[in-house]
Amino acid sequence: MTTSFDPDFCRKNFPALEREVDGLPAVYFDGPAGSQVPRSVIDAMGAYLGGCNANHGGHFLTSRESDAMLAEAHRAAADFMGSADADLVAFGANMTTLTFALSRALSKTWKPGDEVIVSRSAHDANFSPWVLAAADAGVTVNYVDIRAEDCTLDLDDLAAKLSSRTRLVAIACASNFSGTIHPVEEIIALAHAAGALVYVDAVHYAPHAPLEVERWGCDFLVCSAYKFFGPHVGLLWGRREWMEELPAYKVRPAENTSPDRWMTGTQNHEGIAGTLAAIDYLADLSRTDGEPADRRAALLRTWELIGEYERLLLRQLLAGLAGVKGLKVWGITDPERERERVPTVSFTIEGYTSAEVDLHLAARGIFAWSGNFYAQPLSEALGLEPDGALRVGLLHYNTSGEVDRLLAALDELVGG
Repeated sequence: MTTSFDPDFCRKNFPALEREVDGLPAVYFDGPAGSQVPRSVIDAMGAYLGGCNANHGGHFLTSRESDAMLAEAHRAAADFMGSADADLVAFGANMTTLTFALSRALSKTWKPGDEVIVSRSAHDANFSPWVLAAADAGVTVNYVDIRAEDCTLDLDDLAAKLSSRTRLVAIACASNFSGTIHPVEEIIALAHAAGALVYVDAVHYAPHAPLEVERWGCDFLVCSAYKFFGPHVGLLWGRREWMEELPAYKVRPAENTSPDRWMTGTQNHEGIAGTLAAIDYLADLSRTDGEPADRRAALLRTWELIGEYERLLLRQLLAGLAGVKGLKVWGITDPERERERVPTVSFTIEGYTSAEVDLHLAARGIFAWSGNFYAQPLSEALGLEPDGALRVGLLHYNTSGEVDRLLAALDELVGG
């Protein structure tokens, strides 16, 4: 088993990292909006289209081969999400589409007087679908506040808003704006004690740390493969009772068992093949000569290795940003609390709009994002609309040298 992480070896797997801008290697700090993909994912998608591109459920060879790949992808996704049951994972167009579909089904079980809770730290895809569903069902929406000083959730506010009328709590594992990791297990325990279901958005958390649906005890969890080195495919996990019994919106010929009842229409089979390859890529990062053979065990080890490496880069980044004139980081900056966040850092610089900072970096081959990143509830709560912030995301293919380039570019900006 691999016992250390080698970023140089890892980077050789990503063709995009060979790109240059004005003679310098491109720096991909845009991962929170979509990571780059390894060659194995690209090859898997091409091999599917070239070798067994067929629809679901046929008796002929390519359809049987396609279905075998889909079955293995469901098993891989269950391993990735921490579930022993591959039938509880549904694929879809993206996390947002899956959430809208699930919210529509779940709201059929609500009645006037019921309540749902959403968080002001949320990505809007785990906010607006529930607000809209609540409006359709005549249900009250309560909003959990944040602590602006470090962008953490106010758990006292959550506890005060939970009641016997609460039907759902929608939370994120980690903020895609501030990087803050929310105490998911504690929130799930609080919600379940009040009789509420919990819908977890793990899109931003999944590239950095293990998902644990069974250990956490959540009712639903969603993530997106294009954030963890795969193609544009969404994944939904749910408890069997809900995946089998909720009134899914489906066509009549579709199977009425999970996961088929949630996978509307013909799926993106080549994308699912790429998702399988992305999960296996992550598992293989901690394998030597095929060991550990168990995919879940390999994934857990990979996340441990990645986490250690990313925290090294995060320390370097936060220490360097602290020395940039007029710069404010929105979120946790205390080195003693580094395990309470993922290595995604949003900041503003006095005297500059986030777009101006973004353009300055882009001209130097450093790819980042400016705005609210669809985390509009948090950007609004922090008073940053409409300009938002500049966001830098570190992933395991980033390097210390790239962090140095970013810091030098920012010093150049504020130094005039």
